[in-house]
Amino acid sequence: MRIGFFGYNTGPLATPDTATEVAQAAEQLGFESLWVAEHMVVPSPQAPPSPMGPEVHILDPMLALTWAAAHTSTIRLGTGILLLPQRNPLQLAKEVATLDVLSRGRLEIGVGVGYLHQEFAAVGVPMERRGQRTDEYLGAMRSLWESDAPTFEGEFVDFAGVDTQPRPVQQPLPIVMGGHSRPAYRRTAKYSQAWYGFRRSPEQAADDIAGIAAACETVGRDIDEIDMSITPDRRVDAEVVEAYAAAGVHRLIPAVAGDRDRVLATLEGISGLIS
Repeated sequence: MRIGFFGYNTGPLATPDTATEVAQAAEQLGFESLWVAEHMVVPSPQAPPSPMGPEVHILDPMLALTWAAAHTSTIRLGTGILLLPQRNPLQLAKEVATLDVLSRGRLEIGVGVGYLHQEFAAVGVPMERRGQRTDEYLGAMRSLWESDAPTFEGEFVDFAGVDTQPRPVQQPLPIVMGGHSRPAYRRTAKYSQAWYGFRRSPEQAADDIAGIAAACETVGRDIDEIDMSITPDRRVDAEVVEAYAAAGVHRLIPAVAGDRDRVLATLEGISGLIS
């Protein structure tokens, strides 16, 4: 079981000194990866289903990972998750390729469709048909990263006769699909190298993985090609690690929170589970 941690760009970690110290400590302790969240804006005052109040600090995920890349050398860097339909896919493709180059091939891009209608309205993107928009954006970015002559023709994005360099170091660059619905399982099977479940129990993770397996059968893909990651819904100990492993999970990404001292103590405690 590989072990990372989630929450690198939020709360008290969202300061230069603490972000540097935590990233370097996690790498030295043997953590496989660190993961960041994304919300460009949240409702103010807080309103359901927003996960946080407007007072919570949350750094831009790509810039936070660039900072982490500059202060580490081996730990992998993941977005958990980017809200893909809210972004321009060509701009994001450029940012992703740049960060993969600067991190020497350590990036994993977790994406999802989003769920806060207030956020969609604020950034000027319709929430309706966000799934179809996500599908197109994934195809467009793959073309920009992997094709000798990038081109894409769709309803939401359309280009030809353009190119962009550099390409990502990793070919293919790992796309991690977030979500716990049938459409998310389908996108995982069709587009992704990995799947990320957030705050899922071992039982829920097993159900999710069964759903992804069914989607893989539909598109003729081997589920063993897909890496399964979970942010657990409970504190992590050896028994919990075994339960998730039995469910088919390959990587645990526990959430960490609190001030500097608490986060560092949490990482120290979890590191005892790293083999």
